[in-house]
Amino acid sequence: MASLSVVLCVHNEERILEACLSQLQFADEVVVLLDRCTDRSEAIARRYANTVLVGAFPLEGARRAAAVAAARGDWILEVDADEGVGPALAEEIRVLVDSAPGADFFQVPIDNYVGERLIRFGWGGSFGTTSVARLFRRGAKRWGGEQVHPTVRFQGVEGKKLSHGIAHHVDDDIGDMMRRLERYTALRAVDLRVKPKGGVLSNLWRAFRRFYKCYVTRKGYREGEWGFLLALMAGLYPLISTLRARLEEPAAETSLAGPTYYVASDRRLAQIEG
Repeated sequence: MASLSVVLCVHNEERILEACLSQLQFADEVVVLLDRCTDRSEAIARRYANTVLVGAFPLEGARRAAAVAAARGDWILEVDADEGVGPALAEEIRVLVDSAPGADFFQVPIDNYVGERLIRFGWGGSFGTTSVARLFRRGAKRWGGEQVHPTVRFQGVEGKKLSHGIAHHVDDDIGDMMRRLERYTALRAVDLRVKPKGGVLSNLWRAFRRFYKCYVTRKGYREGEWGFLLALMAGLYPLISTLRARLEEPAAETSLAGPTYYVASDRRLAQIEG
């Protein structure tokens, strides 16, 4: 019977981490990577996780790869702290991996919430998604080195999308959404200083295309003003990122160095430098 590991990458999530971890006990192993946490996230993680990694991981792709490397399962399920895996999805995943599937990775639906509101339509443009390949066989997934939304590559055969979804609490409110846009554009600007992607005018046109795609093609209009807001955020993302890359000085604290961390669990303790 195949073994299943769930991995999480966490940064200062004491408010929501326990609710997430308490739903993951259907897996054979839980691995939590704590990236520069200064709150109670570590104490919470140690109550639920089999393995805890603590340290500094500047790049998202390196964080996720380190968490997966520490896992021992034949199959990996990636979950974020602001997500929930309900009983129906947990059972579907468990039955799937135990059935020796012929595929190597699977798309998992995402049910996105802003506050208590479920928003089904209009996600996209690097500001949200309704489906992600989070369940995969060990070795099937690789990440790129971008600061935000790293490129992902898969090896093997893609299976049928799962029926049940992960509940994703994207933002608490509109202010939280605005702060996320600020974070995303700041990180994207770092990549664009190294490898520019068009000028202001081309990204202005790109902003219009993204807005149209989210609001019309992906039926954001069905969400009313919320759909308009999501499309606006998705459209502004490449334009503001480009302007920040051109107009702002690089942040001194931004680092592209590899991670330095230690692995700590009930089974092992070792110092590792990446």
